[in-house]
Amino acid sequence: MSNLSDIQKKFFINVLLATSFTFSISQSAMTTIYPTLMKHFSVAVSSVQWLTTGFMLVMVLMMPLSPWFLKNVPFKAFLLSLQIIFLFGTLVAITAGNFSLLVIGRLLEGAAVGLLFPSFQSVILSITPEEKRLTQMGLVGLVMGSALAVGPIVSGVILEIFDWQAVFSFFLLILIILFLLSLKFIKNVMPHEPYHFDVISSISLMGLVMLLYALQTMTTKITISLLFIFFVGLLLFGYFVQRQFSIKEPLLDLRVLKNAAFRLGMFLTAGSYIALIVTTVLMPIYFQKILGVNALWSGLMMVPAAISLSILNRRSAEVMKRFGLKTTMLIGSAMILIGFFGLLITCQIKLWLLAIIFAALVESGNAFMMMPAVTYANNALEKDLIPHGTALITTVRQIAGVIGVLIISQVLTLVSKPLQVSMKGMLASFAVSAILAAILLILVLRIKNRRANKLL
Repeated sequence: MSNLSDIQKKFFINVLLATSFTFSISQSAMTTIYPTLMKHFSVAVSSVQWLTTGFMLVMVLMMPLSPWFLKNVPFKAFLLSLQIIFLFGTLVAITAGNFSLLVIGRLLEGAAVGLLFPSFQSVILSITPEEKRLTQMGLVGLVMGSALAVGPIVSGVILEIFDWQAVFSFFLLILIILFLLSLKFIKNVMPHEPYHFDVISSISLMGLVMLLYALQTMTTKITISLLFIFFVGLLLFGYFVQRQFSIKEPLLDLRVLKNAAFRLGMFLTAGSYIALIVTTVLMPIYFQKILGVNALWSGLMMVPAAISLSILNRRSAEVMKRFGLKTTMLIGSAMILIGFFGLLITCQIKLWLLAIIFAALVESGNAFMMMPAVTYANNALEKDLIPHGTALITTVRQIAGVIGVLIISQVLTLVSKPLQVSMKGMLASFAVSAILAAILLILVLRIKNRRANKLL
């Protein structure tokens, strides 16, 4: 379906990556402006966190729907629609007169992001020859990883100069430009293979959102209503999974899970994402609560990690071609383990330079882990299953990120009694992170060299 010239393909991919980069920044940019929003709208921290929590829940809900849209809607119309939804949500947030409207704006943004993330990876994989996928997925890794790390930095710098609306205005301006570029450079590159939209599956998918909501809320309180939501969500999601295996045209084809290489790649990219997002959550807390720096400086102290991740993401394909996929991922998982272990050992020293170095080591390890794992998984699938595989990987990765942050937040809260961040809490959090990194390294060792070498 893709008849693009090399120049057209270059512009197409760059506009698509730029849109995804902007969407991705919005995912993590809120944490820096929490205190400002709490004061402006007079809301508690438990309420303001829904700007991220609600965003992520809607995002996870939308991800499994992306294969249907890719095959039933012309890609150009699909991407332009997502940009319009995001723009409208951002405009709602900018003009929000109360906190509820601000949350609605974020939910609209989350819906657009949830549909785009798996879709843009599927498109790039589909239009790229297998021998060049490693290089292109290195660029995808740059977008996914760097943008997540850059988000708090961008919002911190903007907030230092302007008010909180300027953070959303930044996204608005960039997306308007990208919308105009998309009108010119985005083409319908995906095959049009319409199939039935299974309404029952889409309704039962709400069980996943109910599960994640209950898990997140139960970290602060456990009530009968929350337990009810949890078990109903578990039943609904269980039915969703069972239905995908039993119907002829599943909303999300879970038969990809029968492929052992795909399963391993999926778990590896999920583990890598946990390490990345936990670092972006823990380090600003460590810098502000333990080292005593302000929000702007805590964001700037994450710049070296973001830069190193960006540089190494561009080099990951070269490293894989030279040393092989398994060795590359062993390097990445070892860097993540050493980084967390270094933070654990040096946490009490309170030396900001060491904290920056080890945090950068963790994030840099993701350059040799996340997208190589996605490539390893999807190259094990037939081409028509790639949209389903990518959607499943992206969904599982986001769920893993939510659960990872929940675990680390609980450890930090429980050990830090009373309700303030303590050195013991930070040590415990880094210790748990190091254990998870060790498990990730063990999983990498299960990659079969013969299978991995075929992908290079």
